[in-house]
Parts: sequence; structure tokens; C-alpha cells
Amino acid sequence: MRELDAINAQYCSLKMAGTECVLATVVHVEGSSYRRAGARMLVDEFGNITGAISGGCLEGDALRKALHAMHQQKNKLVNYDTSDEDDAVIGAQLGCNGVIQVLFEYVDFENKYNPCELLKIVVSSNQKLAIVVQFNLDKSLDQPGTGLFINEDLQLNGKKPEKQLLELIIKECELSLQNGKPNFTEISINNKTYHFFIQNYKPPVKLVLVGAGNDAQILAQQTELLGWDVIVTDGRPTHANNERFASSCQVIVSKPEETLSKIRIDARTYFVLMSHNYNYDLAVLKLLIGKNEIPYIGILGPKKKFDRMLTYLKKDGFQLNDEILNKIHAPVGLEIGAETPAEIGLSILAEIQSVLTGKSAKPLKQKKTPIHDKKENHFKEIQV
Repeated sequence: MRELDAINAQYCSLKMAGTECVLATVVHVEGSSYRRAGARMLVDEFGNITGAISGGCLEGDALRKALHAMHQQKNKLVNYDTSDEDDAVIGAQLGCNGVIQVLFEYVDFENKYNPCELLKIVVSSNQKLAIVVQFNLDKSLDQPGTGLFINEDLQLNGKKPEKQLLELIIKECELSLQNGKPNFTEISINNKTYHFFIQNYKPPVKLVLVGAGNDAQILAQQTELLGWDVIVTDGRPTHANNERFASSCQVIVSKPEETLSKIRIDARTYFVLMSHNYNYDLAVLKLLIGKNEIPYIGILGPKKKFDRMLTYLKKDGFQLNDEILNKIHAPVGLEIGAETPAEIGLSILAEIQSVLTGKSAKPLKQKKTPIHDKKENHFKEIQV
């Protein structure tokens, strides 16, 4: 289950029980940190935590800060400096050398625009969104918090600020939606300064497993740990059924030529052909070649299997340009010496993750620059 899904589920339970809670959100990171801006955790009045804002080093103190914000029923911004090895608050002394700003928002169940209500809508929308979180680096000032979100059509949901500020926010959200990156903005209007974290939210990846064998069972389980949506399709009802796959998986029994009839595909839909049936995989591959929006097609099996497919497709009149060939990964997966189904699944998911993020999949020790691009953390200053 994805972190936001877990937080939303817990929020609904707390609201039904009338149990107070606070949402903690990382709104800015300067330097290194285990989690980046957008990491969240929900804390209830009994000290139960759902989600995480770090690798464990901040949660203890963050729990205390959350309970304090709950007692005051007021939003608070807290600064954590993990570069201070002697800081007893951090405790773990991980040496991340980062400064982390965490916003604690008291959740008012009566407010239809409270942060958790907005996040519920975000998750259920299943579309790309820009989530706007407003805060003040001057901790003596009010901390407005998670106020609204905007979709790619620039439709807004949430509490609107005054017109001039809203127009500037919409422009920054549009930029974030276009480049797919988060945005940190400092807007100054009439000598008053506003800080914003604009989170670039994307719906979960959809992984379609064509084939419902035992190895697909394992890959489906591994994929669920990533919080991705899993669809399993196969022509054999003895294999493609809910007894063999988790209830969260969508299981479809289908002839190969009808595979896409019940699947809504988009730019975040990834396919792995692993039916262990050459003709079945080939029939599905014919369908996928014509879908330009699909970014990844993995084919399980040796290279000679794919070479045979290519020969057939060319004879059958299919035009296979570089754009199509580049998104086909056959044999599927990264070379990590995988032998068992679980190891092969790890290899496949690692390759998909690298395609998803546009990364090289090289060892991090070969990277000459920081793990995360620190340029993205700088505040963009806008003065009016």
C-alpha cells in the first residue's frame, strides 16, 4: 500500500472514531535527507504513527511536536538540522548533513478543506496534480498549510488565496505539471512574503503482467510493496483467478487479442509479457506496438525469442522504428545474476524503476554528484 493510501485509510478511521490527529509533511530539504519534500506521516492523539518523514531518526521528536500542535490546535513549522552530530534531538546521528523543514498541521474534521480531506480527493482522482502547501520560514507567523491542488487543466480544488497571489501560484503549478518536478517558491507582495512547496503528484504506476504463472504471482507481490497497481491477465482461468493473486490485484481472463479491452492504458502503464507461451506473448506484443503512450514493454525469455518475434513482425508488415524498439526490453530486467523467480522479479522492477525515473541504473558509488539533485531545492523568488 502506498504511503498516502495508508494515511488516508487511517484518517478515515480516526475521523469515524473522533480521534484527533495531526499531519506532518516535509515541505523543504536543504542538503541531504533520507526522505524528500512530500514525505508525510499522520499522528493520532494516542501516539500512533502512519507513514514516515525520515528513516526513523526524526519520528520520535516529531511525535512530540505533533502532540504539541494537537494540544494547541495550531499548525507549526519545525526545523531539523541533521548536520549537527551532537544534536540529542535527532539521536541517530546519521550524518545526512541536511536541514529539514517539517510542517505539522492540526486536522480539523469540520473543515472540508483540511489537509487529509484534500489528500483523499487527490488520491481518488487518479491524475497528475500540483499540491500546494503554504508555510512561513518565519516561525512566528501563521502556517497556512495544505490548501489546494490544481490539475493539468488548471482546475482548482481547495481554499483560494487572494487573486494576485492565486494567479502566481497557478503559474508555478502549471510549470511543475509541465516539467514533472516539485517547486519551491518564495513570493513577495507588498512587503509580505509567502513560501510554497508545490508537490508534483503522480498517480501510481500500473504494471500489467501478461501471464499468471507462479513467477507472476511473486512479481505481483513484489510490485504491491512498491505501491503500484497490478493487473494480471491470462487466458487460463485455472491460473488467472483471485485465489492465486492478492485481492488488490485486478485479474482478467482474456484471449490475447482482447487483452487491452478491459485495461485503461496511459503514460504510466508498464507491461511485462511473461505467459511462457510464445504465441500468446506475440499476439499481445502486436497490440502494444501501436500504443505510443506505453513507455515500457518487457518480454521474459531469451534474446532468441525476441529475435524470432522481430522477424515475424517485420514479415507481417509492422513498422518497428527506434522509438518502438527502445521501449521494448527483451530480455527483460537488469543483469544482476538473477536465477530464482524473486531475483528475476527484483531485476525486472529495478529496470522499470530506472525507466520510470529516467536514471541510468548504474551503482550509486559511480555517481560523482549528490544522490538527489539539490538544484530543485532552491526557492524561486518572485517579487511583485
